[in-house]
Amino acid sequence: MKIHQGQILLNKELCEIFECSPQGGMRRSHETNSLILVSNHVKSIYDDKWKGDILHYTGMGTKGDQSLSFMQNPTLNESGTNNVEIHLFEVFEKKKYFYQGQVKLKSKPYQERQTDEKGELILDPFMGSGTTGRVCDKLRRGFVGYDLNTF
Repeated sequence: MKIHQGQILLNKELCEIFECSPQGGMRRSHETNSLILVSNHVKSIYDDKWKGDILHYTGMGTKGDQSLSFMQNPTLNESGTNNVEIHLFEVFEKKKYFYQGQVKLKSKPYQERQTDEKGELILDPFMGSGTTGRVCDKLRRGFVGYDLNTF
């Protein structure tokens, strides 16, 4: 089944098309050589936001600093060279996955250093709305982040 930008799928259909897991915000499929990003605006610990044509996506990890080496974060981070297709879905209504299309990274990770007294740095490779960066700024802590762009 071929899908087109703007199409709305049920989770079951998404999983059948891409042969991926039925849960999670980053779903890797070796069968289709793809990584499915799900930005859930209904129920999520993340707050992913569009700014113009760029999605600030948060990535995987629920505790502490985000890490480029955690779970599927490296797959997305290395997508410019690993030939894995990145497809983006957004959920605005429960159980309805809106297909945004194939996406690519807008830029490599960038760093904004605002270290605290301990010299600690917060890593958020998929920035969401940038909340982590704003909090780091207020707390005078270092921060690293990057974002995505559509084709």
